[in-house]
Amino acid sequence: MAEEIRIIPGGSLVSGPLTPGMTRKTAVAEEKVWMGEVRTDGGAMSGWHHHGEHTTYGYIIEGKARVEFGTGGSASLEGSAGDFFVVPPHTVHREGNPGVEEQVLAVIRIGEGPPVINVDGPEA
Repeated sequence: MAEEIRIIPGGSLVSGPLTPGMTRKTAVAEEKVWMGEVRTDGGAMSGWHHHGEHTTYGYIIEGKARVEFGTGGSASLEGSAGDFFVVPPHTVHREGNPGVEEQVLAVIRIGEGPPVINVDGPEA
């Protein structure tokens, strides 16, 4: 018999992997998949991190998002509510909210190993 379809109520999410500046909540944590919600206060920036072997797929539900990456953190991209983003495996980055209102993201990570690895920053 096939597995049954599940609904994960938003109110049942549990604390997810920690990175300073962000609040992650886990909806699903299974072999090779992490799915959850990420919230960042207005004007806040996360710490530097990467997602190991995981590819991260996201959707900006509310607010604005800024991602810094590249040599010494020299590159950046910004998106707004309704935009999607992809972060490749091992890409050191930090995420921020350039707006004043809370940012809300829906995120799915597919890969193996720990879904979040905090680091000091990208190589210079």
